[in-house]
Amino acid sequence: MKLYTYYRSSAAYRVRIALNLKRLAYDAVPVHLVRGGGEQRQADYLALNPAGLVPTLVDGSTKLSQSLAIIEYLDETHPEPALLPGTAADRARIRAIAQAIACDIHPINNLRVLQYLTREFGVSDEQKNAWYRHWIEVGLGAVEAMLAGDPRTGMFCHGATPTLADCCLVPQVFNARRFGCDLNAMPIILGITERCAGLDAFRRATPEQQPDAE
Repeated sequence: MKLYTYYRSSAAYRVRIALNLKRLAYDAVPVHLVRGGGEQRQADYLALNPAGLVPTLVDGSTKLSQSLAIIEYLDETHPEPALLPGTAADRARIRAIAQAIACDIHPINNLRVLQYLTREFGVSDEQKNAWYRHWIEVGLGAVEAMLAGDPRTGMFCHGATPTLADCCLVPQVFNARRFGCDLNAMPIILGITERCAGLDAFRRATPEQQPDAE
């Protein structure tokens, strides 16, 4: 398998965690999202992924984009350990937590949105960072409430083992800390993130451990 990735992309980070949890070997192919106007915009990469985003996973003749779709593919083709375990209701809950991060928080705070705010609207770095922190604190505050209000929350987002939800949570918390967000009102999220940090699969997926880290 080949994973087209960028060390600081939270979407690629999610997939790296999932691959590591499943102990799947892969070749990392760096796609620099900033250098030279962004390598994701070059014709050869657009031929692979027309959206011009990372990650892209190539598994034999199968080419996949979108991190959640990739992780669900990995879970179906390599079922152990399950990242979507339990009953239909359990799996729906895990997806809801994951999507609250990947679909509600991340899209309005990712690199191309921040670049657009700066380029088209002339916002300052201070205003851009205020935008980022606002949506992180709103979004992760909702995730904290989801976790606090359900007895199925355990050592991790759902029970005693990491799931798709944790694959999404950890990269978002990494980004939140990078932008100086206040997470003190989110003890459950902080506890889960700390436990994930103690697992090799999560440590090896961190941005600083990637071959293209700067």
